Amino acid sequence: MTVSALVSGGKDSIYAAYLAETQGWPVDELVVLRPEDPESMMFHTPNLDLVELQAQSWRKRYRAVHVPGRGEAEELAALTEALSDGRGWVVAGAIESSYQWTRLLRVARVVGRPVFAPLWRKDPVRAVRYEIDAGLDIRLVHLAAESLSSELLGRRLDLELLAELERRNRAGARVHIAGEGGEYETLVVDAPFFRERIEIDLAEREVGGSTARLTVRKAHLVAKPDRFHTTGAA
Repeated sequence: MTVSALVSGGKDSIYAAYLAETQGWPVDELVVLRPEDPESMMFHTPNLDLVELQAQSWRKRYRAVHVPGRGEAEELAALTEALSDGRGWVVAGAIESSYQWTRLLRVARVVGRPVFAPLWRKDPVRAVRYEIDAGLDIRLVHLAAESLSSELLGRRLDLELLAELERRNRAGARVHIAGEGGEYETLVVDAPFFRERIEIDLAEREVGGSTARLTVRKAHLVAKPDRFHTTGAA
């Protein structure tokens, strides 16, 4: 049996894969769908190259599936290809996107694989809080809402920023707290279950209108201190 986690590099998919492991389903591989269409409705697009570093750090197999062309038919064909290569659970980080959820279930049913989506229909504030509390180092890498100004680009999503997003939402910003509507997208650069953290060497900022994007051009893994290392005689 192969447990495949559909991972974009962002907070929800990484956290969902982690939760699968806590439920006794060790994830065998991180699978990333790489669309040609930058406006894909089905798949995350920023900084997909970093998933390979996440897989290396987590000691997981990495598999990338190219999504040629544009449109739903091409995206579903690529997803079918990705899920056909293996048997066992498929892990996904969906929270509220019915468009993505219904299509994932349809493809999974065709290829005969069950889906585990631990965040589905969870309260978004709680979901993000759980991710932060789990120790994920989450960075904002894409902003697409007028209420999310460009100075937030690259900022760590911590409890302070979560509270700020909640305040903006109460003030009428209409930002989905988990970014499920595309208001923001994220990159996980570290987690307690990563052996190394991702160090960003070179990144480009693109700001225009109500959108801003941080594109990582170069990054590498950096060893973390061994928290259990001790010195001296026992």
